Amino acid sequence: MADSTTEVKQPPAVPQEPPRDRGMRETWPEESEPPSRARGARSYFRRHPAAKWVILGVLLVLAVAVLLVWRYYAVRETTDDAQIDGHIVPVSARVGGTVINVNVDDNQVVQAGAVLVQLDPTDYRVAVERAQADLLDAQANARAARTGVPLTTTSTSSDVRTAEAGLAAAQQQVAAAQAQLRDAQARHNLALQDVSRFKQLVVKNEISQQRYDTAVTAEQQAAAAVDVARAAVANAQSRVAEARARLASARTAPQQVAIMRSRAGAADAQVARAQAALDLAKLNLQYTTVRAAYNGVVSKKTVEPGQVLQAGQPLMALINLDDLWVTANYKETQLHQMRPGQPATVHVDAFGRDYNGHVDSLAGASGARFSLLPPENATGNYVKVVQRIPVKIVFEKGQDPEHLLRPGMSVEPTVLTR
Repeated sequence: MADSTTEVKQPPAVPQEPPRDRGMRETWPEESEPPSRARGARSYFRRHPAAKWVILGVLLVLAVAVLLVWRYYAVRETTDDAQIDGHIVPVSARVGGTVINVNVDDNQVVQAGAVLVQLDPTDYRVAVERAQADLLDAQANARAARTGVPLTTTSTSSDVRTAEAGLAAAQQQVAAAQAQLRDAQARHNLALQDVSRFKQLVVKNEISQQRYDTAVTAEQQAAAAVDVARAAVANAQSRVAEARARLASARTAPQQVAIMRSRAGAADAQVARAQAALDLAKLNLQYTTVRAAYNGVVSKKTVEPGQVLQAGQPLMALINLDDLWVTANYKETQLHQMRPGQPATVHVDAFGRDYNGHVDSLAGASGARFSLLPPENATGNYVKVVQRIPVKIVFEKGQDPEHLLRPGMSVEPTVLTR
């Protein structure tokens, strides 16, 4: 029986690498990958030849996306230094008086023309009645003055003719009186001659003494007649002077008519003044009712019933919610392409929604120039600071029918500059 033997197969000999010094470290060139990694990458691209195109497409998509994002933000200017503005008008009393009724409360929405405050109108009604009476009196005086103008014209014309006739009559009387004077003087001269002749005859006793005395008496009567005639002439001459004065006065008719017309004009002016006083009294009576000038919300009410007001005293504030806009304080470096009319989007922080609008205008100066203490750059300690310019952005109509927007709300406007 033969001995059985078991063969034991030996593993193939593995070539042994020469021993390395443990202190030495394996190094590779910096610009190349380890041989095993490079071989793995090459083997991956050999097994997947489309991978390089996928990677190239992804890089191209990223480049396009970056370009689109850059183009999107390059034409848009945004700021968070912005708020909503509006018309906040103080409501005040235009006349003084006692408050008898207040019809609104704080934060109440009112319509245009609504009665806000009512003052006691009694004093102003009395003023209206007095002004009406003054107007009636002035109108009556004006009618009388206007009626006097034609009357004065007619009477002055008649006075001129009468004065002229009176002057002519007086002159005729002067002529008649002068004729009578000449006749009286002639009679007196004849009587003097008779007395002279009779005096010589009476001395010779050729005539009686009685006849001489009669001649003397006749001469005296003739002398008295001369005096009477002279007085008549003087009287007639005085009447002529008086007639001339009346004529001169009558010939001032145009001036008298002008005076009457001036008085009529003054009376008309008094009517106009009285009418203006009446209109003012009626306005003051209307001002006792304080009404809302437009639709809005009442705020800061400070008036109460029974309070005595002075003219111009503030009563409340009225905010017009139909006319709101955005004041956006943009940096000056953001304005080189911003123009009025450019579209804008306004993001309201309170509601998280956007509203459409457009640029209305740019302020005439920076906000620092309108501050209480504007900066003084001429001191030598100058530090350049980017300034902000207020830009007014108005909302498009019909976007806030519920009037949710309020002045003072923070917003973030974005203007599309191109």
